[in-house]
Amino acid sequence: MTSVNNPMRERLLEAAAELFYARGLRAVSVEKVIEKAATTKVTFYRHFKSKDDLIVAYLERRAQLERDGIDAAIAHGAGDVGATLGLIAEQVGILACTPGFRGCPFINAAAEYPDPESAVRRTVEAHRQWYRTAFGRLLAPLALERPHEAGEDLMLIRDGAMVAGYLDEPGAIAESFLRSTRAVIGLEGRAEP
Repeated sequence: MTSVNNPMRERLLEAAAELFYARGLRAVSVEKVIEKAATTKVTFYRHFKSKDDLIVAYLERRAQLERDGIDAAIAHGAGDVGATLGLIAEQVGILACTPGFRGCPFINAAAEYPDPESAVRRTVEAHRQWYRTAFGRLLAPLALERPHEAGEDLMLIRDGAMVAGYLDEPGAIAESFLRSTRAVIGLEGRAEP
């Protein structure tokens, strides 16, 4: 079994991440990743059985980065939903203003892999389900009547922010995200518990 901390595996993942995000999953061949990582096909196939395995590993890596950030915001907010949403909005704004931002890699992957049974789409869905659960944890202190629906609304706002960050003025995304999320859960003009 290949170790996750293997330097060559990491080099392949770094090369893939850069190429996949900038150009798209289907547009980048295994050969381009191998060339960027300055390695060989034999070495590539020691670490990944296929291009789809590499894509799944890339998405899982991106998912972990997002999860770490959301978990840190929830922990730092310590039950203050408004403060936590402010932290998440700030990060969404920073991300959208990053040079080369092309939106959400998971939405992009879903667009390129329409088959819901593919390993890529299952990875996308697992991450989206994680987000729904995280939004549920975030909203728990508010004891909302319909927490599941509010969490779905936050997911929709998050998705919209990722798309708008790519297509619209990225500098306005953080403020819009925060305003929208606070309105959906009724924080505007209300004291939190």
